[in-house]
Amino acid sequence: MADRYLRFTATAPGRALTRRLGLPQPAALRRWTVEHPSLTGSLVHLTAGESALALAPVLTRTGLPVGDAGAADSPAAVVLDASGVRDVGSLAAVHAALHPVVRSVAASGRIVVLGAPLDAGDHHQAAAQQALEGFVRSLGKEIGRGRTVNLVRLTDAEAAWSTLDFLLSPRSAYVSGQVIEVGAHPDGPPETGDRPLAGRTALVTGGARGIGEAVAETLARDGATVVVLDVPQAEADARRVAERLGGRALTLDITAADAGERIAAELPDGLDVLIHNAGITRDRRLANMPAERWSSVLDVNLASVLRTTDALLAKGTLRRGGRIVATASIAGLAGNAGQTNYGASKAGIAGLVRALAPRAAAEHGVTVNAVAPGFIETRMTAAVPLFIREAGRRMNSLAQGGLPVDVAETTAWLAHPASGAVNGQVVRVCGQSLLGA
Repeated sequence: MADRYLRFTATAPGRALTRRLGLPQPAALRRWTVEHPSLTGSLVHLTAGESALALAPVLTRTGLPVGDAGAADSPAAVVLDASGVRDVGSLAAVHAALHPVVRSVAASGRIVVLGAPLDAGDHHQAAAQQALEGFVRSLGKEIGRGRTVNLVRLTDAEAAWSTLDFLLSPRSAYVSGQVIEVGAHPDGPPETGDRPLAGRTALVTGGARGIGEAVAETLARDGATVVVLDVPQAEADARRVAERLGGRALTLDITAADAGERIAAELPDGLDVLIHNAGITRDRRLANMPAERWSSVLDVNLASVLRTTDALLAKGTLRRGGRIVATASIAGLAGNAGQTNYGASKAGIAGLVRALAPRAAAEHGVTVNAVAPGFIETRMTAAVPLFIREAGRRMNSLAQGGLPVDVAETTAWLAHPASGAVNGQVVRVCGQSLLGA
């Protein structure tokens, strides 16, 4: 559904009226297109504290010309290396580095702050590095003009290449205020080109429409052979999507006890990327919610994810170097009235990711992460009453709803062969929603 308010604020009368009334002024976001796959402008590299990160080669690989603060009047991106900040006093260097340049960052520009893992043996370092999280979230809420701010905690710059490449590109247009932890890549980041998923097979549940369809399209764009899985009732749509993308359709009930075994039988050559996108809502306040509404949502959104993941890992269907990306929701992280069942199921996804990720990596060579969408413009949100829909759109730092492609781009980053150092993360795709952390 078209966001008429966004269009209105893009006009001169709209800008004047909304400014006078103190209303949100969303900026049109720049997203990835074939014609414009990268940000336009330079990348400013700044440092606060002493750093041991070898960033120059990694930043060069983003394709943006790298310079210092005086090299560009309106940089497309700023990377501040604050990994060397170890005490409260050195936080002054964060202010000193960003204060002169923050106003000049271009519309739809990016600020990425690099931090270090918290040192449990040094509470001064831990306090200073945790302070960066509050700093980044606060800056994201005030910077405006479609610009985003994120924090990456890392120890190895090369292992973080796919993450920096994503955050410093138009593909991350609706990701802001996030804290992403990057470990060491288990085998060293592979060399990848414009089609990093070429030769890989990806299964997308709930892939016949909406966000699932956008995910399938994006993975196919990146070279994957996509298997579009959906319920038998959606067979026609699943086949339509699969044929358009040069993949194949698979219809079955994901809640069936043998769903994992049936998927494994359909993919005898194995699977590289498993996207758990299928989900339902059956909203009602708990006092009015019958048991069937509770159990159906928990079964589709959580129990089926657990069963199929366990089965595919146990059977070895997911090959080493594989990726599992599940779909959580900000409703599971922050709660939402009338969605105790949905919120429980999506919070359960976050628990699954954090517990399974280290074991899946150690035993199977597979990473496990989740995306947590906020208000995304779909047929489901188009049916939401007007005032609630408008509140959902405006209650984030970017003052607008996201698009299915925003979730898809984030999923594709987590599925990237070079993202092996990103594991156990739940990344919100919500424009930095004002609900929850």
